[in-house]
Amino acid sequence: LYPDSFLFKRWGTDLREEEQTVAQNLFLKYGYNVYLSDRLPLDRLIKDTRSASCQRKTYPQALPTLSVVLIFMNEALSVILRAITSIINRTPSHLLKEVILVDDYSSNDDLKGPLEAHIKSYNAKHFGLLKIIRHQKREGLTQARISGWKASTADVVAILDAHIEVNVMWAEPILSRIKEDRTVIISPVFDNIHFDDFELLQYAVAADGFDWALWCLYEPLPAEWYALKDETAPVRSPSIMGILVAHREFLGEIGVLDGGMHIYGGENVELGLRAWQCGGKIEVLPCSRIAHLERTHKPYLPDLSISVRRNALRVAEVWMDDYKYMVYLAWNLPVENPGIDFGDISSRRELRKKLNCKSFDWYIKNVYPNLLALPNIVAYGTMKNMLKEDICIDQGPVPGNTPIMYVCHAYSPQHIFYHSTGEIYIGGLHARLNMIDRCLTDPGSGDLPVLEQCDTAVNKGLNMYWDFKQGSAVINRNTRRCLEIIEDNQASYRLVMQACSGQRWNIQHTLKDWGKTKDL
Repeated sequence: LYPDSFLFKRWGTDLREEEQTVAQNLFLKYGYNVYLSDRLPLDRLIKDTRSASCQRKTYPQALPTLSVVLIFMNEALSVILRAITSIINRTPSHLLKEVILVDDYSSNDDLKGPLEAHIKSYNAKHFGLLKIIRHQKREGLTQARISGWKASTADVVAILDAHIEVNVMWAEPILSRIKEDRTVIISPVFDNIHFDDFELLQYAVAADGFDWALWCLYEPLPAEWYALKDETAPVRSPSIMGILVAHREFLGEIGVLDGGMHIYGGENVELGLRAWQCGGKIEVLPCSRIAHLERTHKPYLPDLSISVRRNALRVAEVWMDDYKYMVYLAWNLPVENPGIDFGDISSRRELRKKLNCKSFDWYIKNVYPNLLALPNIVAYGTMKNMLKEDICIDQGPVPGNTPIMYVCHAYSPQHIFYHSTGEIYIGGLHARLNMIDRCLTDPGSGDLPVLEQCDTAVNKGLNMYWDFKQGSAVINRNTRRCLEIIEDNQASYRLVMQACSGQRWNIQHTLKDWGKTKDL
């Protein structure tokens, strides 16, 4: 019935038509296969994804106690119950002090009476283990996590999503590590529960990082970790994904989470920076594994980037000092007056002062050298030729290395970065070690400019340096040819290298008074 639905690519061939319709409607509502979830046992077994050396490792009996916080908003009931069941079954009962559910103003009926009834029956078996906090209005992810932290009473608090299943012995490695050092904030390793068939896909152990737009990404394991030759050793991590475990009081001392964050995004990067800059550290523990249910879409949040962008600026302004311009560059915003209200940051700046936190420069050099700052960028954004201002330079089809002129849309394929040293980067800004940024070059023959990896262009001595001032020609320093456009036909223009004919270009944003004074 639904040949285009992601749900039925690998699952559901044996369903009758009316069952397919029910399954598809639930899938559209939740972003994962609730029809199947409702039919799977709550205490299903999942594969133990720990390495053999993790499976052999033992931990002391006497460990700190644990509060587990589960955050949800209109999550499927069976998914929440499976999370609770896995936590109760796979956490030693003498260590598990409480499970706190935080409902961020759900509207689904089954999360009211029916959920309360389930909580009651769990509590009959486990003596008041479960508590629930219900927000009276939608407060967003960060506030929900803060509510859970405030309600927790154990030595250690784990703040998790409600669409997870914890794996065997997930808690002991974490509690044991926090017992050794209360200033460590820990992320388990995530495995992925497929949204369609609920099979577990094992993910490799990785560190957590981010790019300059503050989107999260996985980082390769650091060389120092491999040098230890111990697969069970903690991995030093620049940042943390959404799920965290910390010493409850220590998390409070460094300011929990930034309650001024909206909806989604950036809050985990903020915590990572604050932990490292203010006397803590972030580690990923290879022996602690949690399976996380991946949604295909977040039904309640069609455009994530709006809140991520706002929150990213908030983080930049509080924590990044002179490097904050990189975040503005990555989002293609003017550094002065970006026109985005990121809220009041005075209390967070105050906190930073009070805790006597280190600089972002210290963080880049000591914790995250993979993140590269580009100090020489003087102009950035979209670039237009004054002959025709509704088309912009674009990186062109990928794979491929021929830049083109294309209707302006201002997404990353049209982001240009001009350096005071003469390079022109085209396409999204990676600015990370081992990532490819591409530079504009003039091959010297033929009429097409070429994009080359910037490091390759340097090594091969290609013609990659350009003279350019706002509102004037773009001239290659070596070949003295100009970057210009020619009309192919009424509707299309080509980006070419040719003898200069006086065409002029403008770039969207400038930095550091570039182009305004003679000597720059």
